[in-house]
Amino acid sequence: MPIEVRRFGAGFRRPDGPPGTTRVEGQVIHSDARGVVAELSFAPRGTIAPHSNPNTTWFCVIEGAGFVIVGDERRPVVAGEAVLWPAGVVHGGFTTTHHMRAFVIEFAGADDAALLGILEGRARRLTAGETGRVARGDGSLTRPPRPHADVDAEGEPL
Repeated sequence: MPIEVRRFGAGFRRPDGPPGTTRVEGQVIHSDARGVVAELSFAPRGTIAPHSNPNTTWFCVIEGAGFVIVGDERRPVVAGEAVLWPAGVVHGGFTTTHHMRAFVIEFAGADDAALLGILEGRARRLTAGETGRVARGDGSLTRPPRPHADVDAEGEPL
């Protein structure tokens, strides 16, 4: 299977955001029934108008600085910070004199309640008289992989 590459960033963005959004461009990197991953670029004085949606979202700033709004609270945010936009809560973001780039990771729904029990390893319901206790397992952790010649001691590429 070939490696799939999605392009984003300068040259691939389009005006994006809910009604009232200004000076913000974005590019969806991935979208399916589980959620959306997008990159947003705020120009100086860019605004995502306060709005709400039914999905839990992480707003992850990767460059620059700006402000976020969650409910009645407003606070500055800088590169390296991620802000939770809870489902059903009014949220937004804006910049003043700086630009800001962020990844937006939006999960389908407010939480994973709809998915519980679908993943392999679902617990079974105990019958009357069962305690749920199991015998102690035997085993050990695997050894860490040997570093490759083309990486440093922390595993980063040389």
